[in-house]
Amino acid sequence: MATRSTNPLAGVVSATAAGGRLVFVPSRIREFGVALGGSALVPLWVATPLLLPMLVIALLTESGLLWAIVRIGLGLTVLAVIGLALALMFTVSATMVRWIEFRPRGEAKQLVIARFLRSSIVAAADLQRVVVVEGLKLGQRKSIQVVLHTRSGTVQCEPGFRAPMSQVDAEALLAWLTSQLASAGVAVEHLAKVDRNFACPEEWWTPSHLAAQWHVPVGVVDELAVRHGVRSYQYTPRAMALYSPAESVTVYDPDRAYEVAEELRGENSTTPEADARR
Repeated sequence: MATRSTNPLAGVVSATAAGGRLVFVPSRIREFGVALGGSALVPLWVATPLLLPMLVIALLTESGLLWAIVRIGLGLTVLAVIGLALALMFTVSATMVRWIEFRPRGEAKQLVIARFLRSSIVAAADLQRVVVVEGLKLGQRKSIQVVLHTRSGTVQCEPGFRAPMSQVDAEALLAWLTSQLASAGVAVEHLAKVDRNFACPEEWWTPSHLAAQWHVPVGVVDELAVRHGVRSYQYTPRAMALYSPAESVTVYDPDRAYEVAEELRGENSTTPEADARR
């Protein structure tokens, strides 16, 4: 019976003969396949509602004009598929990073950045900092990328379609990058970009959910929320609106609540150290 790997960086980090490799796109074939599939689906999705009724009418009326319009529409759709496919293939080949390799192992002096058709080398001395950027919404991660800030510009590295990198643990990734770049003295930072657009109140967090995230009793949630500036919203759920209109529920903004959870975790981790110094 196979056992599931407990390594948080499984499928993302590997050791090669030259050094440590961080993989963003495991399969070039799959990535090109996704690009080709999207290039076919988008024009068809736009053209089908327009051409299908016209095709039915042309079949029923046998109108030469309608048949000519249908043929022209089909021709334009084919051209759109070909044009979009070429554009997406070029974009994927030119911009996406397949992997980054830190060479040599244990004492990185250079980074090899492999794209789809070419590779480039960046000296560790030219690397100013590395930032792991997480996109958050409703307290959940929606995206992750690694941004290399060099003297000549920035290199953005994003995971491919259903790549293991999209599910990687951010703290484990930060620790691994720090270990790779420690000898070069390059700072590795974390940046959370929160989408604060107001969402349906059913998607906000209840006091019990907030208590579980903050590891505190439910009774102190409201006080902590006020202290840390977490927005609250009071409403009557649809299930209660008909039978118990007076029953209301208080929910909290999950984005700010997530940030407070990180702050509280940091306070709890530093408290024992402060007590030890005393």
